[in-house]
Amino acid sequence: MSRNIYGLDLGTYEIKVYDKKQKTIWREKNAIAFIDGKEIFAVGEEAYEMYGKTPEQIRVVFPMKEGVIAGITDMQYLLQNLLKKGHQFANGSEYVIAVPTDVTELEKRAFCDLVLHSTAKAKAVRIVERGIADAVGAGLNVEREAGIFLINFGASTVEMSILSYGGMVLNRLHKAGGSHFDQEIAALIKNRYQSVISGQTAEFLRKEAGLFPNRQEAIYRIPCKKIGTGLPKYREVPGTLVKTALREPLSECVQQMQVLLERTPPEVRRAIEKRGIYVTGGMAELSGLDRYLSHATGWKVTIVPQPAVCAVRGLEKIIQNKNLHKLTREMSVENDRWIR
Repeated sequence: MSRNIYGLDLGTYEIKVYDKKQKTIWREKNAIAFIDGKEIFAVGEEAYEMYGKTPEQIRVVFPMKEGVIAGITDMQYLLQNLLKKGHQFANGSEYVIAVPTDVTELEKRAFCDLVLHSTAKAKAVRIVERGIADAVGAGLNVEREAGIFLINFGASTVEMSILSYGGMVLNRLHKAGGSHFDQEIAALIKNRYQSVISGQTAEFLRKEAGLFPNRQEAIYRIPCKKIGTGLPKYREVPGTLVKTALREPLSECVQQMQVLLERTPPEVRRAIEKRGIYVTGGMAELSGLDRYLSHATGWKVTIVPQPAVCAVRGLEKIIQNKNLHKLTREMSVENDRWIR
């Protein structure tokens, strides 16, 4: 019986897995809740729902931070427990893992150690740069395109990739994603209304109002706590508040995009000009993001279909198509060396 192959896309707040044999993609929150600092209290979706709502003895942690594995032991334990909830990794399977480009080789190695040195007992591990996985998932002919500019707006990072003929030309990992945007929304409400809101409430506002509310007079009633008294209450805020809060972090993203384009070789840049910029990642679902980026850069901007699962869709295509295996790099299990 042939071994199974899994594709892993590990995000700050969500894990996405492609299972070749089952021909399915499943998603789970990347969170663990500890009680009294040591004992595991909950994992996955259950733990994520507790974030910001728990008593002092319960602490919710996220093993991923800014695109890399911050706690490999926690990450391994999380994977093991999630599999007990109905998903099963067969021992001796192969793995293809999407990893950021603009990180160290040691940080990339941690993604491999996650499945090599755990109960998963991986037979073989290959990595592919997330920008390439995203491009394949977006349906782009990666190996034939002279220039592709793709931006992944994630939960804690914005990864920008310039590709040409199947290779990575330039890449930049900007450490500001959805969680940072939510913090800006919460900070503005705190300063303007002397009220404190949770991360979930900030996320709700971001998703519901977007950058360009359908109605300028749109009002949202949100739960908060008054500074000073700490008493819970409800407050009405305008939908335009989101655009105001995100103006500075989005402006920083645009600056990073422009720096990358300025460094792009002329022939690659000309190819990019014809197609424009592609946007993926969970934050790409922010209403009005394409309109904002297009206005700020003067370039055509396209949000790819199902942007949150674009990278794992790319892993699916790479696993299914042997001609695309050349886009990956293999980790030797026997001698623990990188090989091409």
